[in-house]
Amino acid sequence: MANHLKNFRDYDEHDVVNLLAYDGTAADNGLLVKVVSSNAGWKNTDELGLTETAGNSYGNAVSQRYNVKGLVTAAGSGDNVMGITLQQMAETDENGEKLIYNPRKAAEMGVVLSGQAVPVATRGIFLYNGIQGTGTTDVSAGSKAYAGSNGLVSTLAGSTSENTQVGWFLGNVDGNGDCLVRISL
Repeated sequence: MANHLKNFRDYDEHDVVNLLAYDGTAADNGLLVKVVSSNAGWKNTDELGLTETAGNSYGNAVSQRYNVKGLVTAAGSGDNVMGITLQQMAETDENGEKLIYNPRKAAEMGVVLSGQAVPVATRGIFLYNGIQGTGTTDVSAGSKAYAGSNGLVSTLAGSTSENTQVGWFLGNVDGNGDCLVRISL
């Protein structure tokens, strides 16, 4: 898994939504996401549920865990983008051990588990890596940033009916492939 957001981040906590979980078990941070409409998003009633078992299942034993019912998923080029994820979503660490049994390590890794609310920023400045486009020469200070495929930031606008601008690039891509992006949704 790749970390698209690097350590430099400038955002206000009031611009972070912490009410929805990612629809899946693993995803990178720095994904542009949209609300999953098939489950009607977040609701004031019945917002928590029980999910799959935490480990092995044994007869006459219950080991379920709570999950958030409102979901987000990776946005595409024509979707209504809600924001950008600030943390990775994962179930296991680098050794294959389940993070549900070690919440301290999950916090140290900056990871949320499936079913847990993932922080989504709707506005801010981020050092971003992995921009989609025809090349790094497409990125220049002041050029528009768009939602690309699979939730990545892109330089390509797509057709006129699919333009989903998510912000602006504040500089060129450096030698590591990093670029400063202002997200404003």
